[in-house]
Amino acid sequence: MLTLAVDTSGLTASCAVVEDRKVVAELSTQYGKTHSQKIMPMLKTILSALDRSFSDVDLFAASTGPGSFTGLRIGVVTIKGLAYSLKKPVCGIPTLDSLAYTMPDFKGVISPMIDARNRQVFTAFYRKIGNKFEKITPDLGIHIDEWINYSAGFDEDVLILGDAVSLHYDMLKDKLGNRLLCAGQSMAYQRASATALLAEEAYYKNKAVSAFELEPIYLRKSQAERMKELKEKSAL
Repeated sequence: MLTLAVDTSGLTASCAVVEDRKVVAELSTQYGKTHSQKIMPMLKTILSALDRSFSDVDLFAASTGPGSFTGLRIGVVTIKGLAYSLKKPVCGIPTLDSLAYTMPDFKGVISPMIDARNRQVFTAFYRKIGNKFEKITPDLGIHIDEWINYSAGFDEDVLILGDAVSLHYDMLKDKLGNRLLCAGQSMAYQRASATALLAEEAYYKNKAVSAFELEPIYLRKSQAERMKELKEKSAL
């Protein structure tokens, strides 16, 4: 089983190849061009390095969100197009699941958080002990104060990661004290290898879908859509 995955849900553009549950290649960048300019050249580069082609891929996968509206569309559309043209199955993996999956075993809760602007975060809470990976809450789009209320309810250490951490860390540390731990920079951002590994697991659980069925998960409307609704309401 050869799986090719992308994650373009945030600032990092990442792609990876997993073969039979083993990561054989990964390429990530936060530099320069937009995701739409980078992702296809990155995919071609990583497959070329392995002497493989798109036709060798058995399963395509994408991080489906929540995250950047534009970034998610780019990644999902790219994978949909490849899978459709090659008549291959796809798996969509929630971005927060992939982020939490990158963390080592932890005696507490793991909470990835993605910046959703205006002191809002996309987040969820997980436990990861041994071979057990448990999602405690659904994906959430909440104010950072509400995140503090959630974390207080667990009464145990909380490990955080993601691009929202640097924005809120000082306040969170003040509220949670020594209960709050922060992932290192090398593990703090989206990685397509986690998406690929989770996609293989999903495939063997019969959760693969067709290219037509793969869709991003936004959790909430875009800023443009919200502004349009406000203007329409004010015009009444």
